[in-house]
Amino acid sequence: MVQESNSISKIAIIGAGPAGCLCAYYLQNDFDVTIFDYGSPLRTLLPTGGGRCNLAHAEYDFRELVKNYPRGEKFLYSVFSKFSTSDTIDFFEQIGVRTYTQNDMRIFPDSNSSKDVREKFLKALNKVKIIKEVVTELDFDTYDYIVIATGGHSSYALIKDHKIVTPKPALVGLKTKEKFPPGISFKSVTTCGITDDLLLTHEGVSGPLIYKISSINARKEFPYKINLDFCGDINLQEHLDKNPHKSIKNLISEFIPKAFSTHILSKLGINEDEKCHNINGKQRDAIRNCLNNYEIEITGTSKTGEVVTCGGVSLDEVDSRTMQSKINPNLYFCGEVLDIDGFCGGFNLQNCWSTAFVAAQSILSRS
Repeated sequence: MVQESNSISKIAIIGAGPAGCLCAYYLQNDFDVTIFDYGSPLRTLLPTGGGRCNLAHAEYDFRELVKNYPRGEKFLYSVFSKFSTSDTIDFFEQIGVRTYTQNDMRIFPDSNSSKDVREKFLKALNKVKIIKEVVTELDFDTYDYIVIATGGHSSYALIKDHKIVTPKPALVGLKTKEKFPPGISFKSVTTCGITDDLLLTHEGVSGPLIYKISSINARKEFPYKINLDFCGDINLQEHLDKNPHKSIKNLISEFIPKAFSTHILSKLGINEDEKCHNINGKQRDAIRNCLNNYEIEITGTSKTGEVVTCGGVSLDEVDSRTMQSKINPNLYFCGEVLDIDGFCGGFNLQNCWSTAFVAAQSILSRS
């Protein structure tokens, strides 16, 4: 509807997650802002970072930061140039949340509490109305601008005129054809040019390395194969020669967990108690291949991990400078409802903070 010149414009934000709430924060002093959500506000913030709330990642060069997004990298150049990691930290300090950075560059609140962050965030939304309601239609007769921030798991039924890239799970554990002894963890495993930690589960593989692989391959058809390098370049023959009376299991347990040594020796049909001096060239090469080029077949995704979806509103239909719909100029998008997803480590929340800020600033510039 057309507002009188002296009236305050009304804004509806659909979704009370991180993106919707930050957008509301920056708009509340200039507009009549209402957030609609069917659940409690900022509930999706509570499990992040294992309940400690991994707010962001300490990469302050946006050109490097965008490299952590399998989908959305080019789109985010403009976004992160307007609202960076430094701006995220400044925002949280404004609302009373001080932060620190871990050795792995993940940024957390000093309180290590998602609940504390949520309480202070909601307190800062002192001029925003939050209504618990399922929205089924976009009401442009009542609201001048509508911001959709429904996240990556909600129905896209509201977004009728825009192309939706079919959502797929990302940042999840992966099921494998081969069954492993569960609970074995590895440090610094490499596959597809990526090195990180890995965990064997009753369904297959999980952990930080696998979350990245599941994200990169989110749209890849199952089954597919990857090869794991557990220990880098080693001269296995040299180790055999230096330890002739050691059991082969104990020798290779110097490079991988003992339980996995037993697993691969059984897989290869080699007696785990065989002395190193009895290992022949064929057996040596088979063991070395398992250590450096262990092939596994991925058959699907599991429910373990920080489940994020790739997919959502097509970036072709959103202006990265404003978060404005290219179809409806009074409609905006921010957060995970967009076809943007990042790796673990605070990257998905940074997408929420930054796109929400850009949307808010664009609306402010039109007032």
